[in-house]
Parts: sequence; C-alpha cells; structure tokens
Amino acid sequence: QVQLVESGGGLVQSGGSLRLSCVVSGGTFSSYAMSWFRQAPGKEREFVGAISRRGGSTVYADSVKGRFTISEDNAKNTVYLQMNSLKPEDTAVYYCAADPLTWGKGKYDYWGQGTQVTVSS
Repeated sequence: QVQLVESGGGLVQSGGSLRLSCVVSGGTFSSYAMSWFRQAPGKEREFVGAISRRGGSTVYADSVKGRFTISEDNAKNTVYLQMNSLKPEDTAVYYCAADPLTWGKGKYDYWGQGTQVTVSS
C-alpha cells in the first residue's frame, strides 16, 4: 500500500522560506509522477505544481511560478517543495500526491495527510 507523509510546514513571516518534504513508501518511487496541492480555509483545493516520473519535467501554477520549486531525491523516495518569497495568500494545508499514470493537474490516486503552512504579514 502506497503511503505519503508530508512534513516541513509551519509558521513563517511574509517573504520567508519553507521547504516541504513528502516521503513515499510502499511503492516504486520512480514510477510515480508527484504533485503538490494546497487548500486554504473556505476554498477549494488547488494545484501548486508537479514533477513528472523520473523528474524530467516540472510544471507550476501561475501563482507560485518563480517562487516555488519542486525537486526529488530518488534515493530517499522523497519529493520536495521549496517555497521562497512566501506571501500571506500562500497560507494553506499543503498536500502531496502521487500517481503512476497522470501528472500535472490530473487526478491522483495517492495522497498524504497534509501539512499546514501559515504565512504571517
């Protein structure tokens, strides 16, 4: 059974940085496209960014492009979301997701439990 566990969330001031991690277990990491989504209070979940299987390509939402970077470490079965120049509107619960077939904004089969990111102004 595939499991995803996020970590790295917390409270940061506007303009600061955080790095989220998502560890994948129970499956073959290199066979999955990985993505990050977020959900703010009272809002629908939105796509943040994704990295293709074996890390060949990345794609980002316009709202985070140039500020967020997705990377992965196959040896550690981990995908990262480096978030720089954080803004209060980035406050949300961040989720990682994995899927062997889709990528980008597609439908993902496996999800983590989420990690809270709060950006103070």
